[in-house]
Amino acid sequence: MTKLKFKEIKTTSYKRPDIEKGYANQTLHINISDASVSIKPVTKKMKEVFIGGKGFDLWLLWNAVKPDTKWNSPENEICIASGPLGGTPVYPGSGKSIVTTISPTTGSVIDSNVGGYFGPYLKFAGFDALEVQGKVSGDVVIFIDGIDKKIQILETSELPDDSYETSAILTEHFGKGKPRSISVVSTGPGAKHSLIGCLNFTWYDPKRKRARYKQAGRGGIGSVFADKGIKAIVARWESVTTNTNNPADKEKLKKVARLHSGEIVKLDPKQNEMAKIGTTHLVTIMNDHDLLPTNNFKYGQHPEASNLGQEVFRQIFDKGF
Repeated sequence: MTKLKFKEIKTTSYKRPDIEKGYANQTLHINISDASVSIKPVTKKMKEVFIGGKGFDLWLLWNAVKPDTKWNSPENEICIASGPLGGTPVYPGSGKSIVTTISPTTGSVIDSNVGGYFGPYLKFAGFDALEVQGKVSGDVVIFIDGIDKKIQILETSELPDDSYETSAILTEHFGKGKPRSISVVSTGPGAKHSLIGCLNFTWYDPKRKRARYKQAGRGGIGSVFADKGIKAIVARWESVTTNTNNPADKEKLKKVARLHSGEIVKLDPKQNEMAKIGTTHLVTIMNDHDLLPTNNFKYGQHPEASNLGQEVFRQIFDKGF
């Protein structure tokens, strides 16, 4: 694979804090317009009111933008955060992180949840949330290295448009022989030419020996990413265990996690059938309760909603999809 050449815009060293009860107790702010990097404290009040994840994202975005900020304004931010349970291997769903921004499709705030390793790696690198602000004309790569404790803003013109190729190249380049230590956030060519671009968050699959990814697909957040001139954000971390999150009560956490996992296995076939049909079961339920986003949330129902529901998808896809 071709060796990458980067132009170093800025490198900032930092002291990585110990994780305390699921929190790093600080967030990372990067403005790519002026290559500024700053670290903000997470207060006790912030944790009590907003907890983490979407709450942290919305609070940070609220404080960053103005009433007239548009999706493609430099001051619009992309915020990424996990919560206090993020990165806890025994707890189901703890690999998720939440992304927020002002959406190009609605003009309002959007959030999207996504899997992959980035959220936990970001926290274990020392940050409960990431804010990326600003805009550049080149292709910028942000590297958050929790092992060597440095943050880099880099520029390159050598990465392809294909997001699978980009993920593979960056995983090899920054992984230093340990591809599982890397998670890449990127977007593809569709984000440059539409307002519905998604973000891809990678995780390395040792069985298939390649980086795979999940999508934050709502609201065109990938289009914001591309418009800012960001090619990728990369996080590096190694060795995640239950102890890494330093929970307040590890045994109690394990007990609750087992209970939660058991309920999912027992109740899913009777209620949601997520393992069989995914989120398509929600369409008719949301439509019946006037909650189905229709015409940019102008309405909560649509007369043809059943055409997107589970009965249709049962006929198209099988469990192996």
